[in-house]
Amino acid sequence: MTRQTRSQPTGTPAPTHTAVPTHTAAPTDTTARTGTSEPVAALARPAGTFAMVAMDQRDSLRTMMAEHTGTPRDDIGDARMTAFKLSVARALGPYASALLIDRRYGFRELLDQRILPGTCAPVLAVDTLTQEPGGPVTDTALDPAVNPAAAATAGVRALKLLVIWRRDRHRDSRVATAARFVELCRAAGLASVLEPVARPTPEEEADGSFRLNDAIVEAAAELAPLRPSLYKCQVPDGGAGTVSGLAAEAARIDAVVDVPWVVLSQGVDPAAFPRAVEAACRAGASGFLAGRALWTSALGAADPEAALHGPCAERLRALGEIVDRHGRPWWDARPAGTRRGGDTA
Repeated sequence: MTRQTRSQPTGTPAPTHTAVPTHTAAPTDTTARTGTSEPVAALARPAGTFAMVAMDQRDSLRTMMAEHTGTPRDDIGDARMTAFKLSVARALGPYASALLIDRRYGFRELLDQRILPGTCAPVLAVDTLTQEPGGPVTDTALDPAVNPAAAATAGVRALKLLVIWRRDRHRDSRVATAARFVELCRAAGLASVLEPVARPTPEEEADGSFRLNDAIVEAAAELAPLRPSLYKCQVPDGGAGTVSGLAAEAARIDAVVDVPWVVLSQGVDPAAFPRAVEAACRAGASGFLAGRALWTSALGAADPEAALHGPCAERLRALGEIVDRHGRPWWDARPAGTRRGGDTA
């Protein structure tokens, strides 16, 4: 697939809020070459790539904290989860181009305490999760309590929606929800981060017919045409394999996604994640939006704060170098609002 190379457009400042610093994209030599603006620029590094931290886990984080600390799940309260999320923001925010958080655990504190530096954009999750305690997320919906315009006024630069994608009778409904999400973000002047996670149907799980890589590509072909600002997807093969092998599989994603895209780290061994990121970027990705691969090791550390500010921060810094070296700048992908062939949506 032939892609058109574009100069980086000028970013438009987001509304400010007294409780959060304004995030500004770093200037580049190409900034003044066009008069257009893209909200996704606020999430990017100066090179046009993305090194973003996901800290929007909810019940899943409670389960992880219990597993890594030996504390019963019921003894891990909301305040403890919020405190960890804010610690991650303080330690990793200086090395991240954006940080994703949920409304319930830490969002208001993140803004009120002005934790993130101006180079790290706040991203708000707007998905409600269907999830049994200790189990995986089985379905999602748009959170009706989130007002995109109010979020933009508060300093948020993007919204994120998780979609659990399956080959079942609810596919049309999921597409409709994702389309509504993209339009809500566009109307509010916010970047839209769409995150489909492919899962097997009960029938596929029973007969062993589910193939992750095929499902990732099929989900992308179905949802990326909605033109989100940023498409976030799973790493092929769960990150197992060589850089060349993973890149070949990731190229199948790139062939059907015309907007900037990044990978997540769920299901990938943290030690393999740098290799997975490099492979995806070599195939056309622009970076990552990851959580578990970055901060999980701090959960069971004797000194979590030291772990976050030490090895975890160094891991994120090194990953940033990988995406800058191998990732496609976001402005080299077609911007949200256009279709194949350059037609305006």
